[in-house]
Amino acid sequence: MSSGIQTSGDGQAVIPSSRRADGTTRKEIKIRPGYKPPEDVETYKSHNAESWRSKAARGVPGADGSQSEQNEPDGKSKNAKRREAARKKKESDGQQGVDDVEGALGNMQLDSGQQVEATKTHGETDPDSERQKKIRNQLKKLRAVNELKDRKSAGEKLSAEQLIKIGKEQELVRDLVKLDYQGPELEDALVAEASPG
Repeated sequence: MSSGIQTSGDGQAVIPSSRRADGTTRKEIKIRPGYKPPEDVETYKSHNAESWRSKAARGVPGADGSQSEQNEPDGKSKNAKRREAARKKKESDGQQGVDDVEGALGNMQLDSGQQVEATKTHGETDPDSERQKKIRNQLKKLRAVNELKDRKSAGEKLSAEQLIKIGKEQELVRDLVKLDYQGPELEDALVAEASPG
């Protein structure tokens, strides 16, 4: 028995005395009649279940054994293979998306003809690309201000927020000068600022 229970000559079950690692001895333990420890209990094994297990191990009748080994070379379950394939696809799609964005940013040009350079590494910011981004944002705001000024000169009534935007034109021009931007939009704004009006 795996539990170590022994039956003595008179039919009584006992766990015999033994010696501990420190040299002391354990007493003999008597086991009550009829008790069977869980490790000694045999589990029921269905004959049908055993036959199905053995059939699965043999594979498909008539199939070559080398093919079944080729089907599962790494021994992974079907779901594990699916998860791994999905993970690889996600990684490749993510990398493809990053390449597409970098390519699009690399081809984008500003109105002044300056090339926008995309950063190739993630998490690392290029000071020149940050400058280009700020210039683009300021130019966008300046174009919106010019549109509002045109609408105002055409006689359209503007809201208070739109008038505040027009008032920020000088601030936008100053920011573009600080960023060392030289383009037609800035020149037009400086000429408009210099002319009395």
